[in-house]
Amino acid sequence: MEITPQCVVALTWTLKDTLGDELDVLDAPVEFLVGGDDLLKRIEEALQGHTVGDTLQLHLEPEDAFGDYVDTLIFLEQRTLFPKELEEGMTFEGSALPQGCSAAAPKDALYTVTDIYPEHVVLDGNHPLAGIALRIEIKVEAVREATEEEIGRGSAGTGFFRIAPPPAPGNTTIH
Repeated sequence: MEITPQCVVALTWTLKDTLGDELDVLDAPVEFLVGGDDLLKRIEEALQGHTVGDTLQLHLEPEDAFGDYVDTLIFLEQRTLFPKELEEGMTFEGSALPQGCSAAAPKDALYTVTDIYPEHVVLDGNHPLAGIALRIEIKVEAVREATEEEIGRGSAGTGFFRIAPPPAPGNTTIH
């Protein structure tokens, strides 16, 4: 079966930055809905017409991946607003930031704790891969028709590099 919009593809990949440093490896196939919200648009476009066994190598500029790094999404907040067990790498949904945090912090962003100081906490609302050009090698492991349920929700259940809050402390997985 050829990849078209509204089908589900099972993919494996290796993701690297432009210096060749490995950022993520997906060894076991994961299903994604083509034509939904699971994959970056540039990857969906490149997959069109491919079949099982095909391998693609893509170069993604920040605008085709996770956008440019935005300095205004960095917030310095009072340490006392956060739980004692706070660790670098923990995430908070903007809508669930502790009361007293900056009103300028967009509620629809996901914030990562990047630094903890005795008096302050640094929150970064950028995606961890924002501002980075990426190279990805993708292998198509399977292709099938999407179910009505998958099409209706716009997902096969997994989003490309979707970060689901809150991860366990020390979790570095980005998919």
